[in-house]
Amino acid sequence: MRQKNSWLLPEGIEEVLPAEAQHLESLRNKLLTLFACWGYDLVIPPFIDFLDSLLTGAGHDLALQTFKLTDQVSGEMLGVRADMTPQVARIDAHNLNNESPTRLCYVGTVLHTRGDPLEKTRSPMQLGAELYGHAGQESDVEVICLMLEMLAITGLQNVHLDLGHVGIYRALSAQANLTVDQESELFAVLQRKAKPELKELMAGYELSDELKGMFLKLPELNGDKSILAQARSVFIKANDDVKQALADLMAIAEKLAAHFPALAISFDLAELRGYHYHTGIVFAAFVPSVGREIARGGRYDNIGAVFGRGRPATGFSADLKVLSSLGKQSFQAEKRGLIFAPYLDDAALHEKIRELRALQRAVIQQLPGQIGGAKELGCTAVLEQDQQHWVVKPLALD
Repeated sequence: MRQKNSWLLPEGIEEVLPAEAQHLESLRNKLLTLFACWGYDLVIPPFIDFLDSLLTGAGHDLALQTFKLTDQVSGEMLGVRADMTPQVARIDAHNLNNESPTRLCYVGTVLHTRGDPLEKTRSPMQLGAELYGHAGQESDVEVICLMLEMLAITGLQNVHLDLGHVGIYRALSAQANLTVDQESELFAVLQRKAKPELKELMAGYELSDELKGMFLKLPELNGDKSILAQARSVFIKANDDVKQALADLMAIAEKLAAHFPALAISFDLAELRGYHYHTGIVFAAFVPSVGREIARGGRYDNIGAVFGRGRPATGFSADLKVLSSLGKQSFQAEKRGLIFAPYLDDAALHEKIRELRALQRAVIQQLPGQIGGAKELGCTAVLEQDQQHWVVKPLALD
């Protein structure tokens, strides 16, 4: 058996080296500060949890993405979190138990058994914000606005927002009295936007021509805001729940356009991402350089019911590593100027170093016998003695 190189990492697991780590941490602090300014309190769920807690609500779709292990203390099945949303829902439902709206945010590494086809990583750093306890359009608008502000602070430009509403398909399925198997079968076809398969399914279902026509039109209802007027015509014979979902989507889009007049917004009424746990609007943000969404979210009411209290909920999440990588293309990370200090047993020098560090200036002090000096360490300034005082002077360039 060939010996594995000890420096190799598992596929999809990566280290974050100093320059990227500095940028990542700087961005993390900025975004958490943004969330705090909007009233979102930071929570830190555990990295490992009981499996049934992790696979609740949103977690059901992540069963195959969750690493599983047996707890040697309790004998229970544990999982390494693949998504933090169920854990945050538990915090709201069980630990906080507020009646008023609760705003929570989080950031931390999650682990996936399989990597994303585009990003390849199996250890995203999930960043998100969630609002519990309010069922109106206003809370959906708030979290989408917060997501867009997050992307702006990251430095991303030309952001495109895609909006959908899973309530439209849910209400149509209820109006058609589809069986569970039919609903799942139809869902899979709509996800693939497979129009020929959709026609075959409709031909085999015992539905009115009006309902068949609505289902057949769903994949075509994607594009700019003119799609909404077209959808109103398509669903003229739909039930009130369909019309209400469409009205909610239109109202949210109008509010967002008022907040962000230059924002590009598109609509896809057959977009059913997270269908098994989302209950209302779904949204995703895109930028031209990436072939997938860079942030996404939606409404998922009653996700905390299994923890004893189901409340309206809406929120979004993103991978901080992806945001950090994309953000560096749009702006330069703040470069800390490194100051090089000589190694001397001098009280005034030690006091000056303490003073600089208290001002959040980065100082590297020379070690006896070390290899390399200020330039080799990447320093931009040096501490030098000038008339009995230690002063910072720019490092002379050759």
